[in-house]
Parts: sequence; structure tokens; C-alpha cells
Amino acid sequence: MPEPATLEKHRSRYAADIMRATGAENARVEKAFASVPREDFLTPPPWRIFSPGGVIEKNTSDPADLYDDVLVVLDRAKGINNGQPSLHAAWIAAVDPRPGETAVHVGIGAGYYTAILARLVAPGGAVHGYEIEARLAALARRHLVDLFHVTVHAVSGVQADLPPADVIYVNAAATAPDTGWLQALKPGGRLIFPWQSMGGGGVTLLVQRLESGFAANPTMAVGFIPCVGAQGQPSGRCGPHDLMETRSVWLTDDRAPDASATAVYDRVWFSSEQV
Repeated sequence: MPEPATLEKHRSRYAADIMRATGAENARVEKAFASVPREDFLTPPPWRIFSPGGVIEKNTSDPADLYDDVLVVLDRAKGINNGQPSLHAAWIAAVDPRPGETAVHVGIGAGYYTAILARLVAPGGAVHGYEIEARLAALARRHLVDLFHVTVHAVSGVQADLPPADVIYVNAAATAPDTGWLQALKPGGRLIFPWQSMGGGGVTLLVQRLESGFAANPTMAVGFIPCVGAQGQPSGRCGPHDLMETRSVWLTDDRAPDASATAVYDRVWFSSEQV
């Protein structure tokens, strides 16, 4: 086991590396990644780690190995991993949680990225984490017990009674956002989730609640396990080229789909028009 000071050096280097990989400059996010021990928020060792493309794939009990841009298996049978740090660094920088804000984290696994969010909303903020897998929720609750501003809910984050939130951070793929996610956003609030409109791979969708509606920005390609309960099939236009033209999201109760639609579902639809 490396000495704590050695692990701190690994974390500092890792945080700088993954932020460099994102192309984002956010000193607060980098500091959070440098300060939260990843080994404290996973399943017990040995860990199965791997990188996209298979450059790294091995079992290890050395926490220093966790400070590369690798995924860590949490539940092999169900395909649940602690995801790629550079992707999460990019997403967290995009939603930019701030001190005093409330963040909702859907699909928290064993709690690592929840701990990062908790660091960023302190002081004065709160994090509500949702995990449908009971074993992982129990682990996360133990891991996060000393973070008094974090509440772990061992239930789905879909159709849940969410608190009003400045940030909603979803770590499982949805064909369309749960209406509760949109409705829970405070004015100026930011939602980020993997939009896999028809299953398979998809794109990151960053949504912000403005006075005029929900602005949307599809960005990097992603592939996540499905979010249970958020897998409705499209009822209208939904094609891969149309999706990248999406610029807003609407509740069908607020506005009926029109010719600007890029994808239509029963309760939400996506438009190429700016809000």
C-alpha cells in the first residue's frame, strides 16, 4: 500500500491529467478530483480496472492504479462501473456546481462522483443521491456517512420526488429525460445526462432552465447502461442527424410538438429551435 503522501501526489497528477484531457479549465473541479480518495468510494479491493479500447485491463489491489483514466467494475453481471474520470470531469465542469447549491445525482454507484459533487457544493450546499441497486446504495451510504450534507436515497431517481435542484447529474442513459428532472430544475439550473434516444450509443445532453424554457446542447458521444424507468420509445421523428440539431426541450403539456421537432416522446419532445 503506497504511503498517503504518495497517493496524494498520484491524485494531484491524475486530476491535472484528466482536466487537460477534457480541454476545460476549472480549478475548483481539478481540486475536487485531487482531494477525494477514489479508493474510499468503490467496492472493496481487488478492483477490476480497464480503459476504453482495452489499453489497460487488470485486477489490482494497489490504489495508485486507480489514478489513471480508467473505469472500475462495480457489478460485472449488471455492467455497472465507476465511469471514466475524464468524461466525468468534463461533465462536472459543464454543470459547474457551486458552493451553496443543491445537486441531485442519479445513479451514484458506490459514491465516488457523489463525493466530488459534495466537495463542490460546500459550504452551504446539499447533494441528494439516488441508487436503485440496494447493495451499491448501502455501500454509498457507508462511504458518504461523514458528509453530512449528502443524503443517499436507495430508490430510483426516475419518477422520484426530487428536491428543487441547481444541478441534476444523471449517470445512466435515458431515451428522454424524466419529466421530474426538468420540473425539479430551479431557474438557471443545469441537467446533464446520456441521451441514448433509441438505445445503443448516444450523446451527452446539457440542459439549462431559462426564463423562456429549457435550452439544450448535445455534445460528446457517450455510451452508458440504461436508466431503469427512462427508456420510453419515441413516438415521433427521431433520427441520428436530427438529434445533433436539438437546441431545446419541451414538456408536451406546455407546448405541442411542431415541425421543429428532432425527437418526440409521450411527455417530452426536442426541438431544433432556440428557446
